[in-house]
Amino acid sequence: MIFRSATWAFVIACFVHESLGGTVVGSPSPGNQLEREEWEYSFSTSTYLLPHGRDFANPNLTADHDWLHLEARYNYEAQKTGSLWLGCNFSFGEKLVVEATPMLGGVFGDITGIAPGYVLSLSYEGIELFTQGEYFIDAARRDGNFFYTWTELSAAPVEWLRLGLVIDRTKAFGSDFDIRRGPLIGFTYRKVDFTTYWLSPGSTNSAIVFSVTVNF
Repeated sequence: MIFRSATWAFVIACFVHESLGGTVVGSPSPGNQLEREEWEYSFSTSTYLLPHGRDFANPNLTADHDWLHLEARYNYEAQKTGSLWLGCNFSFGEKLVVEATPMLGGVFGDITGIAPGYVLSLSYEGIELFTQGEYFIDAARRDGNFFYTWTELSAAPVEWLRLGLVIDRTKAFGSDFDIRRGPLIGFTYRKVDFTTYWLSPGSTNSAIVFSVTVNF
């Protein structure tokens, strides 16, 4: 029942998007229209350093073509676990820009199941709220269901620097402690972003995360 509801919600979202034409508010120039029709890729890897656990890396690859969003993740829902995603891109606004991508994913590896998810960002004059989440539905047992989220609130005092806070809720660390919060600092150089996160600073459940994202 949950799988069927998630699937229909995803299909309806894509249908509404297509009905609206998948447009951004405002009339784009022919040059912008051409750029939006090309494929855009992003590769990121986050390295988790755990003082009281096993270090691991979380690579992600995304591909976007107009409204279509494709994504592959590894070590996100759990270690030694991958997931593949299909989503629809929405974008609108000028000063306050809203970008949203409802998605549906399949999870396989140490845990197996399906996951309706989303990526959402709101940005206004250098201030950005970014959040991505998913509700994992375990194919083996109901008590394995879990809501994952990664949320950032940041401000960019200059174009190449951003500062903010992050909240992470995951089971990938392999511990019962699943919610961590902390500061972030990020730097941008051309098409590469470097960000460092300090989750639960000063506690026995702390973690340092180094993230590198390349857009091409």
